[in-house]
Amino acid sequence: MEIKARALLFALIWMVAALAGGAAFAIGDEGADGRFERRESFHFTLYQDVDIDEYGGLRGSRAFEQQVLRELEAAYDLLDKLLSLRPEKKLIVYVWDATLFDAQFAGLFRFPAAGFYGGSIHIRGGQAVNSSLVRVLHHELVHAAFDAEAPRLRLPAWMNEGIAEWFEARAVGKRSLSGRESAVLKEMAKRGALFSIADLSAPSLGGFGPEAAGLAYLQSYGMIDYLVQRRGGEDNLVKFWSGVLRSGSLGRGAKRAYREDLAGLDEGFRQSLGAR
Repeated sequence: MEIKARALLFALIWMVAALAGGAAFAIGDEGADGRFERRESFHFTLYQDVDIDEYGGLRGSRAFEQQVLRELEAAYDLLDKLLSLRPEKKLIVYVWDATLFDAQFAGLFRFPAAGFYGGSIHIRGGQAVNSSLVRVLHHELVHAAFDAEAPRLRLPAWMNEGIAEWFEARAVGKRSLSGRESAVLKEMAKRGALFSIADLSAPSLGGFGPEAAGLAYLQSYGMIDYLVQRRGGEDNLVKFWSGVLRSGSLGRGAKRAYREDLAGLDEGFRQSLGAR
């Protein structure tokens, strides 16, 4: 099932960040074979593995790199527009040669990955920026922006991943849950199979198995979609995340934005799905 596959990928990505992040942080400006080229845009520092030239050619690799930087800058502008998130420092992005990416990180994933965040954004290189890569870049940018805003704060997974899922969906013109996604959540609610908010409040969903991860990510996205669609739109979502990051408290953030505690918001979400 596509939803489960994508969700498991992001669960494993967070496991990488939590358990193997040191390797990502230590890469610096040299690739696995010691060859990265540095490029700059206004808000990003991009390190592209020069081995991309081997299959793309000099013009091809530079075209891809320019596409990535343009997409990142567009994502940055959309992040500011929708969520009022504007990281002050430049964010670091690594573009890996596909073969090297797979060799370096294959043991950390159960199936091919397009990218992950672990102190910096890492993406699997290619020759064009397609819709899948656009979604990955937007998703990981949310994690990078929250980390830049509050580097010592460990956000609950449902909030961090839910907002990232919501933002990546907006990047490709998807404004709310699809009919299929809504149907899955309603069926799980009917069965009493939704996770508790406590289950989804760990810093990572990396400990979830494949099927559980699929539901956990979808439920987290659904919670954010509920807040946007039924509890005051994007303005209140901004009040929520900013209140949480500034106070370090989910409860204070919820009260500030929604005049309700987290348990009340969770109950409202479940009732919207027909759960009793």
